[in-house]
Amino acid sequence: MKQVGIVGIGISDFGRFPELPEETLAQVAISDALSDAGLKIGEIDAFYCGNAFGGMLPGQRALRELHTRGQAVYNVDNACSSGATAFQLGLQAVKSGQYDTVLVFGMDKLSAFGGGALPLSGDDWNNRRGMIMPALYAMRATRYMAEYGISKSDLADVSVKNRRHGLLNPIATFCREVSREEVLASRPVAEPLTLLQCCPGVVDGAAAVVISNLWGKGNANPVKILASVVQSGLFETEPVDMTEAEITRRAAKLAYEQAGVGPTDLDVIELHDAFTISELLYYEALGLCERGEAANLLASGATSLGGRIPVNPSGGLLAKGHPPGGTGVAQIVEICEQLQGRAGRRQVSNAKIGLTQVTGGGIWGMDHAACSVHIFAA
Repeated sequence: MKQVGIVGIGISDFGRFPELPEETLAQVAISDALSDAGLKIGEIDAFYCGNAFGGMLPGQRALRELHTRGQAVYNVDNACSSGATAFQLGLQAVKSGQYDTVLVFGMDKLSAFGGGALPLSGDDWNNRRGMIMPALYAMRATRYMAEYGISKSDLADVSVKNRRHGLLNPIATFCREVSREEVLASRPVAEPLTLLQCCPGVVDGAAAVVISNLWGKGNANPVKILASVVQSGLFETEPVDMTEAEITRRAAKLAYEQAGVGPTDLDVIELHDAFTISELLYYEALGLCERGEAANLLASGATSLGGRIPVNPSGGLLAKGHPPGGTGVAQIVEICEQLQGRAGRRQVSNAKIGLTQVTGGGIWGMDHAACSVHIFAA
């Protein structure tokens, strides 16, 4: 069986671009990914588009002006996991032999909403009562602090780390170093979370990757795909432990089994730090440390650049930004750059195995609606 891998990557700037439609940002990422792969658009067999807020037919709209030859376009909406879910579908199509080469891209334009929390369904029981994402994660943070004795400063240090990493990423939105005191003094959002502990809600951006079993034309060595897992949330009918990221733990276990590796084999991670508490919860769910030890892991420097297992060298959602449909693909682009030695000043030394994790969707009765975990190797 032919080896399937990522042969080209591309990403737009992430930022607030009210004058640019999301299709334009996607076209930048797509064109760069094709160029990186050494391919023409007519050599792509099918396209997979992840998008959460773009409305009907986002993939066709983005590709229209690039003059495709009528290849299949698949549109995927799985909230913040949209791009990562589209990636898995494209990977399955190539591995099954349906296609030789596909292009996966994700995009979203949040500046159109003017800021604030992501717009969620007004029909959802939780949302009608104010249980939007900042409120939910504020509750999780409060419970975690009470359960494990961590402080507000421990939460703030996640933002300090990721914004320090973001300074090294040319496409990141918030390229400014902040102190713990500045994070804690920023505008309150939902106690104990402040503004600088929440990913920005006005970011536009897109990313793209080419998956193929035909190697040899690209600018860099293809990246191998060791595992690709998508899981959905469980409907919870009993009280749950808000300090456990159950869906991520479940998806990670499946991914490790599929890849034949474990947490100690990882060299670099991109994870869904939509809020500072998220990153700490996901350290534990991914098996980087024991329950209640996440703040100690952060304080040790292990998850910073230069540490044992750098997390979010791109700056993560907190510093790079979070256009939901594009985030999962953007994480994959970052891991590819790390494994190919093309990450510039944020390069993780001797990175051989990397993992991405992204969750999606606030929905009543579930921890999350979706979670995607992928593992890659140089």
